[in-house]
This record gives sequence, C-alpha cells and structure tokens, in this order.
Amino acid sequence: MNERYQIKYQTPDVDVFNGLRTEAGLSSKERKAIEIGLPNTLFAVSIYDGHTLIGMGRVVGDGGVVFHVVDIVVKPAYQGQGLGKRVMQEIMNYLDSHTYKGSYVSLIADIPADKLYEQFGFQYTEPNSVGMYRMY
Repeated sequence: MNERYQIKYQTPDVDVFNGLRTEAGLSSKERKAIEIGLPNTLFAVSIYDGHTLIGMGRVVGDGGVVFHVVDIVVKPAYQGQGLGKRVMQEIMNYLDSHTYKGSYVSLIADIPADKLYEQFGFQYTEPNSVGMYRMY
C-alpha cells in the first residue's frame, strides 16, 4: 500500500460513504438508513488519500454469535493497488481477536471479488446452504 495513504478505524461521513458506494458501482442507500446504520458498526476501516476516501469496509452484527462483512469497496481509480486486500486484512485482524468459538462470519461476495475473500479463508456455503436476501 502506498505510504501516502492513511488508515482510519472509523466510519466515514454519510455523504462520503454513499458517494464511494455509488462511484464503485454499489447501490445507493437512503440517507436516513445510513444515519441509523453507520453508528451501529462493530468495526470500520477507511483508507484515505489526503482527505479523499478511497477504500472502506465494515463489520456489523451482534458482536458475539454473528458477524457480517459489508461495504468492501475501493474507488475505481485506486483499484489494482492491493487496497481491497488491505481492507480485508484489517477486518480479519479485528475478527481474529473479537470472535468466539462457533462465531459465524458471513458476507455476500460480488463476482469477481469472491476470489479476494477466498484468500482470507471464506468458503462458498453451497451445497449445504445458499445466500438469500430481500431488499426493500
């Protein structure tokens, strides 16, 4: 990772968060939902180039039994520099010291990002189970 980049363990501002998501091709979220959701984050990592947010990731859940990795995103102009891998390494460091025997850590992997998550020991749930969702 470039030495000029700064890692911060905090959630970004609501507008910056949503801006990075949409710039990278993820869905936009309603402002009120973000205002409620971000403070409930168990762990956040943000990477900045100066004052510009260029990468982020979060862990949400109940803090004991269930953890869910979300919002792994890198600004398109900064992709290919290992920043997504760095975000995941920071998340894994958190999980390695905050989970318990039997804690379940899940994520929904967009393809081809599934290859990144495999590097950190994540496995496909099929054929025993499949991911499901319901979006409002």
